[in-house]
Amino acid sequence: MAFVGGGLNRQSSQEGSPGVRFAFFAVISLVLMWYDQRDGWLQTVRYYMQAAAYPIQVAVSTPQALWRWSADTLQSRESLQQENTELRERERQLALDVARMDALEKENARLRALNEALPPLVKRSQVAEVISNELTKLRQRLLINRGVRNAGAYRSQPVVDARGLLGQLVRVGPWSAEIILITDPEHATPVELVRNGLRSIAVGSGNPDELLLPYLAVNSDVKPGDLLVTSGLGGVFPAGYPVAVVTGIKRDPVLLLAQVRAQPLATLTRDREVMLLWFDENHPAAPTRKEQIDTLPERDAAKDPGPADQPAVPATPAPGSAAPAATATAPAPAARTPQPDKPAQKPLLRPEGRP
Repeated sequence: MAFVGGGLNRQSSQEGSPGVRFAFFAVISLVLMWYDQRDGWLQTVRYYMQAAAYPIQVAVSTPQALWRWSADTLQSRESLQQENTELRERERQLALDVARMDALEKENARLRALNEALPPLVKRSQVAEVISNELTKLRQRLLINRGVRNAGAYRSQPVVDARGLLGQLVRVGPWSAEIILITDPEHATPVELVRNGLRSIAVGSGNPDELLLPYLAVNSDVKPGDLLVTSGLGGVFPAGYPVAVVTGIKRDPVLLLAQVRAQPLATLTRDREVMLLWFDENHPAAPTRKEQIDTLPERDAAKDPGPADQPAVPATPAPGSAAPAATATAPAPAARTPQPDKPAQKPLLRPEGRP
């Protein structure tokens, strides 16, 4: 019992000494604070303790840092992929815009060239787009999107491009028209050599790159490189518009005519825009349209009686000749109702302006 009681007293004495332990640790703290404030030796101890604790801190924070790095990496990759897709789409759109701008710039240059190439007698012009073409040996035709309703086009209207003569309208519809090119075998263009004024006719060969001049004499003054322009004859094309350049001449002494070939200046197979021309009718060099030529009206027998409608004048017998034995008494002409005086009729003019 004494042993047990002694053990209980010892345990109670240990539990009853917290004040002693507090005093002990307080004294130690005060001593350490005094030495730290005086000499600062705890800075060195703290330094080494921090160095020893750093690996533990790194090991503890590594999983969280690894998770954060993985999340940032995946998010950055997705954002980079999305940004890459957006940049590619933007690049594609910019490429389309550049191509469109390039096409508009080329079209603007072609239209400027068309306007600058017009002769001074042109009163009005209209740009037309080529819808389809038919370029064979027998037919050289283009179909454009301008007609009577949307442009006021007319048959045999001249068509040009920025470099030279293209052809004329052969069929005209309400909203479209067909152009017969100067290289069509059925087309003939009156031309003139700029160098010496020699006139001839350029006939289509069925080849978009070749014209023929089959009506030049073998001794004609024509050389390769001579420029051919419209002569103004025929009443369709104005004078002086470029047509072709002579490329080859073949003279055979046996034949009377030379074989002359020329290359058209107009780009017949590559034109996308062409121009229809309307000329100033008062200009002296303007061609005359067929519908502008007045035809002489037929004689109206009721208003202008001919010689057959005039009354016959009896022949006067010659002096000394005997009168006929028996003549039938002609009936007296019926009295006409007096008509009011008509104004004098003006003389009609022919298409050339000659009476």
